[in-house]
Amino acid sequence: MKHLVVFYSLGGNTRSVARKIALSLKADLLEIRTVKTYPDDYDVLVGLGKRETETGYIPQLQPYKVDLSKYDAVIIGTPVWWYTFAPAVKSFMAGKNWKGIKVYPFATNGGWLGHTPSDFRKALRGAEVAPVLNVKFDGSVMTTPESDIKEWLTLIK
Repeated sequence: MKHLVVFYSLGGNTRSVARKIALSLKADLLEIRTVKTYPDDYDVLVGLGKRETETGYIPQLQPYKVDLSKYDAVIIGTPVWWYTFAPAVKSFMAGKNWKGIKVYPFATNGGWLGHTPSDFRKALRGAEVAPVLNVKFDGSVMTTPESDIKEWLTLIK
């Protein structure tokens, strides 16, 4: 089976999980990158992230080439921003035909997924969307047991 792990990561937590998953599945890896970079100042970033998610902002992404039809499954990773997926992930998902594609989402967060699972189901209309893997962090330390990730991966293999 051929798999693609697509992810967006600002601080590195989602990137670290995406790499683990890609390595375990021997999957292709695609990092979503925005054209405009985000500020380093945490307080400014939090306010900006809140505004972007509340207004439905869709940032422009750096160019990438991917044909989703070449994959048996697509794994999508995102940090949770104000109770949903990051706007960059929304940009990636927008305008694609997800009909018949198996999607396995995962979300990194500091404590709560919010409405991320239902938002994934809405954004990925037509796809077979698996339950979201909830990966919790305390700062940059993953607190979700590795065994939870391994168990979730058995859904994909």
